Amino acid sequence: MGLEIGIVGLPNVGKSTLFNALTRAGAATASYPFTTIEPNVGVAPVPDERLEAIARLVQPEKVVPTTLRVVDIAGLVKGASQGEGLGNQFLGHIRAVDAIAMVVRGFRDPDVPHVTAELDPAADIATIDLELILADLGTVGRRLEKVRTQAKGSKGVFDAELIALEALRARLDSGRPARGVEMTEAERAQATELNLLSGKPRLYVVNVGEDMLPGGGPYADAVRALAQAEGSQVVALSALLEADLAEWPAEEAAAYRAELGLTETGLAALIRAGYRLLDLITFFTTTGGKEVRAWTLRRGGTALDAAGQIHTDMARGFIRAEVMNVDDLVQLGSVAAVREAGQLRVEGRDYVVQDGDILHIRFNV
Repeated sequence: MGLEIGIVGLPNVGKSTLFNALTRAGAATASYPFTTIEPNVGVAPVPDERLEAIARLVQPEKVVPTTLRVVDIAGLVKGASQGEGLGNQFLGHIRAVDAIAMVVRGFRDPDVPHVTAELDPAADIATIDLELILADLGTVGRRLEKVRTQAKGSKGVFDAELIALEALRARLDSGRPARGVEMTEAERAQATELNLLSGKPRLYVVNVGEDMLPGGGPYADAVRALAQAEGSQVVALSALLEADLAEWPAEEAAAYRAELGLTETGLAALIRAGYRLLDLITFFTTTGGKEVRAWTLRRGGTALDAAGQIHTDMARGFIRAEVMNVDDLVQLGSVAAVREAGQLRVEGRDYVVQDGDILHIRFNV
């Protein structure tokens, strides 16, 4: 689908270490700001036990998980909205992603200096928020000037847009981001059209020391309190530990995580949180004994949309979709048993695909 989640944060909070662990891409890291100047883009497989369950039943030659595109964006600094620290370039990279995973530092390491004397995740978040809001104020201000000029010769035509833009500017002026349940539909539409940085969906990642797992300690608690007030998600993990364990044999890594009280990898928790943040679902396809594959679709997408995800020819020549749910397949044990039980349905192009559907698209080109 090309959907991307950007890893954002101040310098030296562990963004590139986290990115490497997610994608195993081996991006350069160092303990000084601006190691990452051009954004690294990678793909992270989305863990899904349902895919593994289908594979155990079908025994295919190939199992292909769906993925989430991840962008490692260089560290922002105070003054980025005014061009400090290559800020304009970095803000542009943020503008290009669909959602933000904001990484904040919750670990102490004398060899990796922090940008401030004391660790304060809430203050770090406030610093980044300020830069995003200031950048958005500039965007909204420029749009207001343009609309006001257009409105001079078209009485009443632009009134609604001007009201929404003025409300957005007042909101940003007060230090509030361009998102929130109290925004009007007109304001939200303007924020989306202008691709405002502070309006992007967001989750927080607290990068803590291994000794603070599984809960994340007081730094994670501080971020949770902030996130609860704005309805955001929080994932606490140790990026360095995840990067190390990614190189271990799977059984040994799982045993070590269990010793720490972890029930899953931090990366799995993060990827799933990003998946939810972008409001995505997963559907599956099987091609006999050759391949079982997971696919990504926006929630609310139709069978025709799903066909297009698989191949444009399928969408162009769409006839029907044969649909069953993964739970029925696992419970009954085979496709034949699902069909005999009457749980295999035939749906048209407007069918809204549900998370966990297994689709077989009939098409003719």
